[in-house]
Amino acid sequence: MDVQEIIGLTAAQAIAAIERGDLDAVELFSAYRRRAEEDELGAFTWVAEHLPADMHADGPLRGVPLAVKDLFCTAGIPSQSGSKILEGYLPPYTATSVARLEHAGATIVGKTNQDEFAMGSSNENSAFGPVLNPWDRTRVPGGSSGGSAAAVAAGLAPWALGTDTGGSIRQPAALCGIVGLKPTYGTVSRYGMIAFASSLDQAGPLTRDVTDAALLYRHMVGTDPNDATAVGHPEEIRLPTAERLDGLRLGVPTELTSGEGLEPGVLAAFEATLETARGLGATIEECSLHSAPHALSAYYVIAPAEASSNLARFDGVRYGLRREADDLVSMYTGTRHDGFGAEVKRRILIGTYALSSGYYDAYYGRAQRVRTLIAREFASVFERCDLVVTPTSPGVAFELGAKTADPLAMYLNDSFTVPMSLAGIPAISIPCGLSEDLPVGFQLAGPAFSENRILDAAHALERAIGFDGSPARTRTGATS
Repeated sequence: MDVQEIIGLTAAQAIAAIERGDLDAVELFSAYRRRAEEDELGAFTWVAEHLPADMHADGPLRGVPLAVKDLFCTAGIPSQSGSKILEGYLPPYTATSVARLEHAGATIVGKTNQDEFAMGSSNENSAFGPVLNPWDRTRVPGGSSGGSAAAVAAGLAPWALGTDTGGSIRQPAALCGIVGLKPTYGTVSRYGMIAFASSLDQAGPLTRDVTDAALLYRHMVGTDPNDATAVGHPEEIRLPTAERLDGLRLGVPTELTSGEGLEPGVLAAFEATLETARGLGATIEECSLHSAPHALSAYYVIAPAEASSNLARFDGVRYGLRREADDLVSMYTGTRHDGFGAEVKRRILIGTYALSSGYYDAYYGRAQRVRTLIAREFASVFERCDLVVTPTSPGVAFELGAKTADPLAMYLNDSFTVPMSLAGIPAISIPCGLSEDLPVGFQLAGPAFSENRILDAAHALERAIGFDGSPARTRTGATS
């Protein structure tokens, strides 16, 4: 196979080609390593210099290269979470989810750029520079897993690992025209993930198609003695085969499919996908999530509050950046002032305020009660609907710098993804068309542990839609 043929394969197709003897795992890794080295999108913060000596090409993933978000600890490989305060940090251990994928045969080809500590919706908050959208390099790829999404969309990696706290897998997947799965909270271990908001963070795959998402996810799930919240999955994750949606009930929440900020082109693509679902045998009905409009406000109290606690460990004492000073307080102050970016500082301040004496009940306590209401409303909707569907993002990829001066406008990009994160339920984004020549995402969410149902439905829709993501890879200058 020539390079162009190799790059055109999905991960599942590459595995099949290796098993047939048509492709060598070393050849596959070398092709992607060269492409990652030539990255012009800012997608990578580190690229492997050579093939690792402990490559497990005999595992079920057959050595297929994997791009890993910068916030996953990887032994001996820079793990910086997009932050200057961790620049050059080499962990002594590897995150459980990454280690499981390596054991299954995945091979790390590079670490991907991200918003600092996963705080952002555009990948412009990284200490290592912004990531460019492969569909239009003047636009953002989404965030915070923008480097992972851009790498997959541009054909710089066959698949990638990201994290989703409030939409950080699904939103960049939508803006880059690929598939992104946020699993049920607790199905994947968080051990070794540099924490943002511990009750929300969850690892998941970013891939070219739904089959690859299922394949990567099935090797990530499981309990972990190092993470008490890792409960695994009650079902074996199956590779999806569904071609129809007969009898599937899809709920369309009015609060998440209308309103200010939803671009007409996105709404048109969403409605066209609903018609496609009808044609495949699904029934569509309106439903209501009354508290969903308050989800964003609750999220931006809960997540910063947890961040203010988690990021207290970065003080210049044990690892990372250290600014020497005459006294301890001055050292802390100088280190954190120089090490953290503006968005991280903003969220630490918000979170610390929300947790402070006299304000805890008024802000954090109230936000948690909203979170409970949202979870209950989803449970009620799922009594009469199998899945809930929405646009993934209210708009397509916006221009670099367009929203950096307006945090609220930036936060609104997560308005359709945050409710599922607060409820801890699984959701997937698949590309469903174009608006203004840019990808649009379609989101499917289900009850806890319903990943197999979601993957089947997404697979059937994916086949019927027939979205061609190749223009993204073509525009990055792929050559044979």
